[in-house]
Amino acid sequence: MTPRPGETVLAHGMRKHAGGKGANQAVAAARMGGRVRFVGCVGDDDDGARLLRHLRSEGVDTDDVEIVSGSPTGMAIVSVDGDGENSIVVVPGANFALTEARVARVVRRLPPGGVVVLQLEVPVRIVAAAVGAAAESGLRAVLNLAPYTALPAEVLASCDPLVLNETEASALLGRPVSTVDDALAGAVELTARARSVVVTLGALGAVWAGASSSGAVPARPVAKVVDTTGAGDAFIGAMCARLAEGEDLEAAVEVGVAAGSFAVTREGAQASYPSWADIAGLTPVE
Repeated sequence: MTPRPGETVLAHGMRKHAGGKGANQAVAAARMGGRVRFVGCVGDDDDGARLLRHLRSEGVDTDDVEIVSGSPTGMAIVSVDGDGENSIVVVPGANFALTEARVARVVRRLPPGGVVVLQLEVPVRIVAAAVGAAAESGLRAVLNLAPYTALPAEVLASCDPLVLNETEASALLGRPVSTVDDALAGAVELTARARSVVVTLGALGAVWAGASSSGAVPARPVAKVVDTTGAGDAFIGAMCARLAEGEDLEAAVEVGVAAGSFAVTREGAQASYPSWADIAGLTPVE
């Protein structure tokens, strides 16, 4: 149960897991066979050391992660209710120590055909610098507009795709998005502002739209939803791993939906993410 203002509720327990949207998506992509390089900042604390060890154990290259003295590692406080739904408060900490020069330098070193994956748990200026560097280098920029933040039109214009959930799509469009039809119409409309668009819909799956085509991918049925925490990140990481392998957007979204459906059946974020072997039989992509 999520407490109302002024209310205190009892929880059934607490666990501490490696997380953060960027780290989650990096692990999700690595488990799907992607070669992943992570750029960011952690504090010089136990949480930062633990996070780096975990990322390395998952096969994520952390050479471009800076350890910031005197700053705590970013943290998200997640509350999960009896239906597996979550609410999240993010404390950015060292995330906000990342600089434009650092992220642009890393992006420019990436090989041709790479995919640059971004989220809004860092300042807008960092996202803008990374998207600009990706455009200059001919790389694909995938932006998860979460948590929702207003962005300059030129940043959105380079996104391929721009990824939003129903809440973020509603905020960007200025109208409610709650059904597959709402989301598909919104995604098509937003292709006037981004190169392509994906809207994730939780139990309803996801929709996608490009310059000349669009479609919907239903979620895979699951016996029981255990924890939705990080399921959207599982989707994005898996989708981006396939985009980096040259899959088209529709096929990559199908893989992302399968990964998200798999993740909600297990507890936690990164711990719930599938490998390619876990979901290969659940999607038509070979």
